[in-house]
Amino acid sequence: MKQNIILDKNSIENLLSISESIHNISDIDILLDKILFELRKFTNAEGGTIFLFDDGVLKIRYIQNEILFKNNPAAKYKYLDKTIPINKESIAGSCALNSKIIMVKDVYNIKEDCNCGFNKSFDEMTGYRTKSVIAVPLKTTGNKLIGVIQLINARNKDGKIIPFTEKDKLYITYFANDAAIAIEKAQNTRSMILKMLKMVEYRDPKETGGHVNRMGTYAIEIYHEWAKQRGFPEELIRRFNDKLKIAAMLHDTGKIAISDEILKKPDKLTDDELKIMKMHTVYGYRLFKDADSEIENMAADIALNHHEKWDGSGYPGIIEDIEKISFIENKQGKKGTEIPLTARIVALADVYDALSSKRIYKEPWSEDKVLDYIKQNSGKHFDPEIVDCFFSIYDTIKEIKTKISE
Repeated sequence: MKQNIILDKNSIENLLSISESIHNISDIDILLDKILFELRKFTNAEGGTIFLFDDGVLKIRYIQNEILFKNNPAAKYKYLDKTIPINKESIAGSCALNSKIIMVKDVYNIKEDCNCGFNKSFDEMTGYRTKSVIAVPLKTTGNKLIGVIQLINARNKDGKIIPFTEKDKLYITYFANDAAIAIEKAQNTRSMILKMLKMVEYRDPKETGGHVNRMGTYAIEIYHEWAKQRGFPEELIRRFNDKLKIAAMLHDTGKIAISDEILKKPDKLTDDELKIMKMHTVYGYRLFKDADSEIENMAADIALNHHEKWDGSGYPGIIEDIEKISFIENKQGKKGTEIPLTARIVALADVYDALSSKRIYKEPWSEDKVLDYIKQNSGKHFDPEIVDCFFSIYDTIKEIKTKISE
């Protein structure tokens, strides 16, 4: 006779708390990170993957593995967007095909009643050994399948790999319902932001979709390193990064208010035109300021200050009446820590991506030349601490650049 499994009070309270918190996360990538982190913590799983349904297949959208990525955090970006067919050849594919939970004790000894296979390519490619697996379909309130959560290698208190339990299954099932709704909402938010940024891209060919996506991802990785070096709690870093990812993507939104004569001019701008062009920082600030949203307030700070320089030679500087000006005078910019941390991070990310990317008006610089430029401008254009963080995670930066194309 099958035993009825009931969640204890602490598990239920934890479930309610986490479910509430995920609905307050705006960025899809930060949300998926949070979902995997919390489920792995509850089940003590080594790793996990979230696949999202896209054009008839499952696509790896987020992945965690504390064993595989422990000494190489950048490696997680290698697997993003890899696709899995929706069929019986894999556990995740079968889970999506039948919209049923699958639990396997040992993937190399799958029983026939599982009605699924195991794709060994990941293990063969990495040298990792997958053993226990649980896969749960993600379905919205309208019973629409949006993806699959898969956790691997549950461990006991001694670190030994064990099968996932019926309690794990019950907890993940409850959590998956809320997670699917939160994911769909975050997808809609990302879609809306990208459409807004697409309008800027139509106006300014320098602002590509790849650029803004890389900008947001560079920014949160640099901030994560900066905060980790200072001993910030992981949960606090995650919450901050949720806002920073979106705010960094919106850094140049103010360009939508610049005329085509200036924005699309193929030749060098005159001094007067440059003063007007610099106003995109102010227009971006005006767009987002005085909002109730923390993301918009952060976006306002970044938009206004991401062209300031550590040594005070940037712009727009301190402006007495920001509502009345119509062009930026050449004057002393903000310097040092007068510039918000978020803007100092975005300043470096923006320059790195601009110099290393091909544009209609230029070829990309070589990577060595870009890195030399950043080193030479540490303490001038860039905050030296941010430069140090950038080079500490340079392997991750390279993976992001490779993975997120134009």
